[in-house]
Amino acid sequence: QVQLVESGGGLVQPGGSLRLSCTASGRTVRRVTIYAMGWYRQAPGKQRELLARIDRSSSASYADSAKGRFSISGDNAKKMVSLQMNSLKPEDTAIYYCNAVTLDGYTYWGQGTQVTVSS
Repeated sequence: QVQLVESGGGLVQPGGSLRLSCTASGRTVRRVTIYAMGWYRQAPGKQRELLARIDRSSSASYADSAKGRFSISGDNAKKMVSLQMNSLKPEDTAIYYCNAVTLDGYTYWGQGTQVTVSS
């Protein structure tokens, strides 16, 4: 099995920054080849949305809501991905989820980490 373990969420004031990290682990993680890893978020009453994604060639893509403020980075060999979030706004408050897609088409999700932007 493969688990995605997230860290870095918390409470931050508007305009502040947070860095989320995610690492794949588990008994079978060494046998898994990651195609892409990414970050999603889900705010109360809203659908889960893709924020940013990075593939095994280190090509990154962003949702409009993340462009210019968020930056994704990853280490495919270590099966790790991070999301640097700057200039945070109250509307960024949500549960943030790590996601991984393997070459053979499996999708894994982290348990989610709460990000709250409030003064």
